[in-house]
Amino acid sequence: MGVADKIAQELEDLHADETSPGMAAVALDLARGIDDTDAPGVKAKAAHELRSIMADLRRLAPVESKGDTVDDIAEQRAKRRAAARDQAAGG
Repeated sequence: MGVADKIAQELEDLHADETSPGMAAVALDLARGIDDTDAPGVKAKAAHELRSIMADLRRLAPVESKGDTVDDIAEQRAKRRAAARDQAAGG
């Protein structure tokens, strides 16, 4: 798996095509450039620029809301109840 594949996955996780499609395209082009060259200087410059763009994209990414402690407790309780039902049913 090359740099471009990893960056593409991260861009997808960040929903970068929705928040900053131009920056996402540039990041992917830079990552492909890193994969396609053997020149250390070119790789270093592209990696520097890619790091900067990815930092910006991470800051712009929508915040995913995670459940609070009460939600976590309720989820764990539901799992325990489901396991108890399965065990009682002979499963």
